[in-house]
Amino acid sequence: MILRPLRYIGIGAATPFIAVIVLAALAAAYRGADAALAMLLVGLIASAILLVRNLLALVEWARQPVGTPVPQGEGVWGGVFAEIGERLQRECEVKERLSAQLGRFQQAAQAMPDGVLYLDEDDTIEWMNPMAEQHFDLDRRHDLRAPLQNLIRQPEFVAYLAANDFSEPLVMHSQRRRDRALQILVITFAGKRRMVLSRDISQLERLENMRRDFVANVSHELRTPLTVVGGFLETLIDGIDHYSREEVIQYLSLASEQSDRMKRLIEGLLTLSALETGAPAQVDELVDAIGLVREVAAETELLSAGRHEIRLVLEGGEAAVLGSRKELHSAFANLASNAVRYTPAGGHIEIGWRASAEGGEYWVSDDGIGIDPTHIPRLTERFYRVDRGRSRETGGTGLGLAIVKHIVTRHQGELAVDSELGKGSRFTMRFPAARLRRE
Repeated sequence: MILRPLRYIGIGAATPFIAVIVLAALAAAYRGADAALAMLLVGLIASAILLVRNLLALVEWARQPVGTPVPQGEGVWGGVFAEIGERLQRECEVKERLSAQLGRFQQAAQAMPDGVLYLDEDDTIEWMNPMAEQHFDLDRRHDLRAPLQNLIRQPEFVAYLAANDFSEPLVMHSQRRRDRALQILVITFAGKRRMVLSRDISQLERLENMRRDFVANVSHELRTPLTVVGGFLETLIDGIDHYSREEVIQYLSLASEQSDRMKRLIEGLLTLSALETGAPAQVDELVDAIGLVREVAAETELLSAGRHEIRLVLEGGEAAVLGSRKELHSAFANLASNAVRYTPAGGHIEIGWRASAEGGEYWVSDDGIGIDPTHIPRLTERFYRVDRGRSRETGGTGLGLAIVKHIVTRHQGELAVDSELGKGSRFTMRFPAARLRRE
């Protein structure tokens, strides 16, 4: 926008007076001094009226709501009003740009995965984003302009805010949701104003707890067989001549069993690690579901050694599952071997497969010892056992169901568990129709 030089105001203001003086001089020349004086008086009165009218217009406009158009001025006042209008237009443009920038900033803050609270000098909430509402159980409709200490009364947070030492973040657990852990950082800006940032680290804490449990469990699981193997070896080394051949073979056989147990545990850990770290899946192939289930049923017969009645159920006709035969065989066989381990002799085990328009379903059911429903949500955790003693007696590693869960997930399926203590269990792997190729 191009502004005119300010001398136009002087020129515009002087022009009427010059015109009056010229007219008065002409009147004096032709009509005399009285006419000249009258002409000057009339000119001054006209100028005063013009000035008052424009001043009144200016005051009247100033009292109107913001955004009212600038009035049209007369004479030099027209230029002055135009200058005012241009100034207001520039201010409006600047305001619009600032409003747009503020809007974008607020949208970005609203979309942040972390909670954000702005506090004034008295720690009163000026603004919050939706994530902060969730983290601190606040409601912007009622809690804006309220002191933060009145809303978040956890002692550790109040003490952290009062200490005014924010060099280290605060880790706090929600009083209403004990499973939620927040990492809180306070930043001071613009004098005594504060910005409170909160991040949900619940998942990180769970992973850290899982890591600690994992290390403890692996150490515990390996300690027992290593102790047994070491004890037998020391016994034989110290006095092999004092034992008969049968006793030596018995000790070595027991040591070999513990060695096999450690081997199975390590193999399970390697398999689970590959599944959990997102290792590339094996190339998908069309796996003959009925053939695989028959194979698993035959292996289960051998494992049972006649101690159980095993029934095979096949429904829905021929079908193939798109996936990894090795992984599917591992999952199918794991569920079947668990049924053998936890079903007393004389019990019944059913291994089945069903193909339908909704997808494929593999299940293993038994009338064994069953599982208390309180344990079911944690069954697929690594090393989680309902009965630790019985699991070790039967050769379990505590990793089987965790491996099954990962395999079925890699095949876009789901694992369902139905069980009742003392009445048996049913484990079901369901595969979506997209994974099924029916004959």
